[in-house]
Amino acid sequence: MNIEERFLKYISFDTQSDPQSSTTPSSMKQLELGKYLVEEMKKIGIEDARLDQSGIVYGTIPARGEHHGPAIGFVAHMDTSPDASGQNVKPQVIRDYQGDTICLNQEKNLYLDPHEFPELLNVIHHDLITTDGTTLLGADDKAGVAIIMSMAEYLYHHPEFNHSDIKIAFTPDEEVGRGTENFDIDGFKADYAYTIDGGNIAEIEYENFNAFSAVVEITGKSIHPGSAKNAMINSIHIAQEFDAMLPVHARPEYTEGYEGFNHLENIQGKCEKTVMEYIIRNHDLTLAKKQCQDFENIAAFLNQKYGYPMVKVTIEQSYLNMREHIEQHMYIEDNAMAAMKECGIEPYAVPIRGGTDGANLTYMGLPCPNLGTGGYNFHGPFEYVSITMMKKQVEVLLKIIERNEVM
Repeated sequence: MNIEERFLKYISFDTQSDPQSSTTPSSMKQLELGKYLVEEMKKIGIEDARLDQSGIVYGTIPARGEHHGPAIGFVAHMDTSPDASGQNVKPQVIRDYQGDTICLNQEKNLYLDPHEFPELLNVIHHDLITTDGTTLLGADDKAGVAIIMSMAEYLYHHPEFNHSDIKIAFTPDEEVGRGTENFDIDGFKADYAYTIDGGNIAEIEYENFNAFSAVVEITGKSIHPGSAKNAMINSIHIAQEFDAMLPVHARPEYTEGYEGFNHLENIQGKCEKTVMEYIIRNHDLTLAKKQCQDFENIAAFLNQKYGYPMVKVTIEQSYLNMREHIEQHMYIEDNAMAAMKECGIEPYAVPIRGGTDGANLTYMGLPCPNLGTGGYNFHGPFEYVSITMMKKQVEVLLKIIERNEVM
């Protein structure tokens, strides 16, 4: 099975995670892909491939040859984002892309236009896979899964390729921040690892957002509208007031690079009660904590203004920036960059405007920067992936493994 066939097979599984679920994994359908991957791993020779009770797939490619470097891990996640449907994905394959506008869905008036998505100009003459405009694609992160599996298959077909122990893991629930909750670091037994969960394969990412979530619960006073004067307090209007007090320039649509944001991603409400769900992000932990404090301050102000505790804010930490930990192990990034150069890629480091399983794994003691998949526009119908980049990334991983032997 080549990498394109492998990827197309994986995206046929609906593995959308569920942020509202308390089960592990958050959606049982993720286990179906996990079971399939275990069987595929065993067929290509990974004898200890297994799916654990929390939905994580593990496997080892044992060391081969005389010289053994550090044990190296490769990690990707199986779930897709709750932001868009991953059911019944209908991929479109574009051969030798020429830089023109791609019609995703004429009926919905959805197009991939280089004027709107200029990164398309970086994949001219590549083979691409897009959606049909009705679902996301699932390149995030089934492209990463396919890259790792293709790398593993290559190693088993080339017994002359000497290497140290190679550890593989595929996690559920990365998209809802729970991918590593039950990760067996001690059992994984890697000295360092890479997540394969980024975009352009020339990028390496070792600094990510500090991430927090905020739930804002507003309790109003519901009165019959006919007799509501000076008595009703509509929680929906208070929610609008609360959101308007957060800085407009700190919304995702106005930020880039190292700039943080507050993102209102869900709101449900009636006159009596409204609940808003935010994600809070910043690369600088001090600034992230200030953003969290803004939520508390606004709640205190509104409670004082209206004379009762109408606003309750609950803030939880999701993950932290892994940069300070990775900087103690920069040989990991240096090895990857050198491997990219040997494969004809000019690498560069960029901050992740998001998070990966690697951030939590790093804090758990497994240094784990992030590499690209060749995918773009994740989490929606404009998502696409370069199969050309995916093939090249397999070469990069093999070169990383080769260089690992002389570290």
